[in-house]
Amino acid sequence: MLKVGILGGGQLGRMLLQAAANYPVETFVMENDPDCPAAHLCHHFTKGDIRNFDDVYNFGRHLNALTIEIESVNEDALEKLENEGVKVYPRAQALRTIKNKIAQKQFYKEHEIPTSAFVITENQQALQLQEAFIPAVHKIAMGGYDGRGVQLIRTKEDLPLGFDAPAVLEKMVNIDKEIAMIIAINEKKETALYPPVDMVFDPHLNLLDYQLSPAMLPEKTLWKLEAIALKVVKELQSPGIFAVELFVDRNGDVFVNETAPRVHNSGHHTIEGNFSSQFDMLWRVMLGYPLGNTKHIMPSAIVNLLGAEGFSGTAQYEGLAEVLKMENIFVHIYGKKQTKPGRKMGHITILGKDRQDLVFSANKIKQTIKVRAL
Repeated sequence: MLKVGILGGGQLGRMLLQAAANYPVETFVMENDPDCPAAHLCHHFTKGDIRNFDDVYNFGRHLNALTIEIESVNEDALEKLENEGVKVYPRAQALRTIKNKIAQKQFYKEHEIPTSAFVITENQQALQLQEAFIPAVHKIAMGGYDGRGVQLIRTKEDLPLGFDAPAVLEKMVNIDKEIAMIIAINEKKETALYPPVDMVFDPHLNLLDYQLSPAMLPEKTLWKLEAIALKVVKELQSPGIFAVELFVDRNGDVFVNETAPRVHNSGHHTIEGNFSSQFDMLWRVMLGYPLGNTKHIMPSAIVNLLGAEGFSGTAQYEGLAEVLKMENIFVHIYGKKQTKPGRKMGHITILGKDRQDLVFSANKIKQTIKVRAL
């Protein structure tokens, strides 16, 4: 039985372990918090810092394979483990490219992958010189996630809001749709593409509000999206699962926004909505099994459960019983004991044939269920 480790014990690790229960695999998790969502679902739990070289190396050296659930992992340790024969998904070089927003944008430019125009700013002083480039989006090079480390710069008055650290300033795109594509690629370089997802964002939190799958797109736009997302994944030269986030502008042109080298929020609907979920698919890749069927069983929508504004403390889910009365509803609570404003506490998947019904149900769920504190 293969021994496979997951670096990070949040909700992505939790859902990976739920899928792992179907396979002959011995699971290991390393995370700082012994009460993290994934801790009680693995065979072996190690308390440790995923950013620390020694912790990552010592955790991984007796395993057959490793994967990640967040980018802030010590990639130098992963590289050493790879050189010693441990399979790592994604490979250290791909992670190194993606986790630094500057390196990621340069990667797109180098490989002629369409992405919005950008300039690199080393500090706030350099940003002040870019008045002619705005409106733009300022993204800190290292450490940003879930809307953190991103600042909209619409006017010169917004320039002081930018980061006094290495960052990338991206020209704002006139967005018609935000699309996510999940792609799996195995050791043989065989690929499997999930149908594209239409993402609707909360403008205040800059977090995914709800999403619809499959996205409604003209055929030519779909072909562009698939071709561009496939190029990103192939050029990264690493087996694993990748979420490529793209913009479609008002002219139908497609630009890559960002890539995540792991299972992703935009693929959670695949647990109930597709024949092989993104989590099942990653186990197939890591264990050397054939790639799964990515077709959707039914169209789906997802609503994220976020901690309500003004509440911090022990989580309480108000309206859950009412939501569970609805048809074709699947609730995923992540097992985080403490809530705080904007924290991802769970998600709800809705299945249905009619897109308008899905949107209606998504909005009803958003209004009904609240994550507050006791």
